[in-house]
Amino acid sequence: MPRTVYVNGAFVDENEARVSVFDRAFLFADAVYEVSAVIAGRLVDNDAHLARLRRSLGELGMSMPCTEAELIDIQRELVTRNHLDEGALYLQVSRGAADRDFRFPRDATPTLVMFTQARALIDDPVAARGLSVITVPDMRWKRRDIKTVALLPASMARTQAADAGVDDAWMVEDGKVTEGSSNNAHIVTADRCIVTRHLGSEILHGITRAAVLELSRREGIEVHERPFSVDEAMSASEAFVTSATAFVCPVVRIDGRAIGDGSPGPISRRLRELYIEMARASAN
Repeated sequence: MPRTVYVNGAFVDENEARVSVFDRAFLFADAVYEVSAVIAGRLVDNDAHLARLRRSLGELGMSMPCTEAELIDIQRELVTRNHLDEGALYLQVSRGAADRDFRFPRDATPTLVMFTQARALIDDPVAARGLSVITVPDMRWKRRDIKTVALLPASMARTQAADAGVDDAWMVEDGKVTEGSSNNAHIVTADRCIVTRHLGSEILHGITRAAVLELSRREGIEVHERPFSVDEAMSASEAFVTSATAFVCPVVRIDGRAIGDGSPGPISRRLRELYIEMARASAN
């Protein structure tokens, strides 16, 4: 059955949804987005996602298309209309439609689009077996902390991984891992410390990343926020990624080399359990 999507004030059939060819998302990737997981028809960590949306918009000098309360009402209505029990809700805000010009328009009205995707999040078979990844050069721009729709380098990396017969790619800059194509990267050292890149303009400030690191500290697991090299990742006892829809997903091979014993490790498995428990309890 066709989904209902939301476009600029209207809930419409996905086959009837339209955005102007002059929209700056289409012409310049001048837009930001967010993804909230949905469990049992409720949004996971949505307040934090909307806070990051406000930050991304602010960094680009863009306006919210409506009030936050209105935005949440639209999200919940879309979940209801699509009978979404488990999956993801995507929202995208562009600067709006204006005649093509590299300069930001002064009077464009923001475009707001939302849609849902049904998918298995909790019983994801990939999480049970673990991811295999390759490393690729990080070719993205220097403001990766802004969650823009300029995802072509990430798409190219994921496609390169698929062509290599693996699940994903970890991007590398100056010999250090930045992040995955759509997730934050983490390793676990031999002495059970989690190492993950520190926040800055080099990576996206992951909402799930923040929640998982807080859960780790509550469990008494030491966390070091710093860059790590590919060699360090290869010799780690475990590795995993975090994202809004992957939650915590173990990484078991990097560039063909097994991490640890080549199967999901105890820390990543435990953190996934804890995160799902938290998500179920706090989703609204």
